[in-house]
Amino acid sequence: MGDEENEQARRIEAVACEAFELFRTGRQVPPFAERYPGFDLGEAYSVAARLRDLRAARGERATGRKIGFTNPVVQRLYGVHGPIWNFMFDSTVHDLQAIGGRLALEGLPEPRIEPEIVLHLAAAPRPDMDDDALLGCVDWVAHGFEIVQSIFPGWRFSAADSVAGYGLHGAYCLGPRRVIAGDRRAWARALSGFAIELSSDAGAVLEGRAANVLGGPLKALRHLALELASSAPGDPLRPGELVTTGTLTDAPPVAAGQTWSTKLEGVPLDGLRLDLR
Repeated sequence: MGDEENEQARRIEAVACEAFELFRTGRQVPPFAERYPGFDLGEAYSVAARLRDLRAARGERATGRKIGFTNPVVQRLYGVHGPIWNFMFDSTVHDLQAIGGRLALEGLPEPRIEPEIVLHLAAAPRPDMDDDALLGCVDWVAHGFEIVQSIFPGWRFSAADSVAGYGLHGAYCLGPRRVIAGDRRAWARALSGFAIELSSDAGAVLEGRAANVLGGPLKALRHLALELASSAPGDPLRPGELVTTGTLTDAPPVAAGQTWSTKLEGVPLDGLRLDLR
């Protein structure tokens, strides 16, 4: 390798090792892009792949992908100009019923909550599929809460920083699964047209809709398939993976002691409740 390639490899390894040591410590650091000139999205995805390998070495298994910044309101809020993706793990995805509807926030800096839709893949989707064909790759759907975090103070970062910082992923609480059966076209319509309300016991109320995530969860799935095909050919979606499709509302800050709940209309998914500890 030439000097430039060697420097890039050193930069990727340094960022990956620093991010690996930070997870669930609650500590924050200045953005990587401010400290490593030339650090960009391409390198950030190489960091994500390296972090996946480091976490696998200590026994964590990647179980799916999260898509972030699918909501244009959230993009504008954080100065990011397009969606990102990253890995989720068996150590970060929790069945909401199994954890008793409670989640500890310890070690997650500046946490926020995102109500989302989860798609479970029975087959690998292709980016040229229409919504009906994409839904044919899905065997069940669920609603869930993602707890996002920022290892960068004040939620100030570049898109590359957000990818290198685990895609901001902290934890995912998965609600009841709903098997896709019967009229699949009805499911496709529901997934593109439902509404959601997110509220807290402190009185906060936020409203959202399916179209907030790139036009709907199935369109978000297509975007991810296209992104992986064009920029990460070694990481295609596989059967058995979970895909979370981004927040349906703004992502409000949360704290221990709060309770958050959702109501959905227009889709056969139950609202959820999460107690934060």
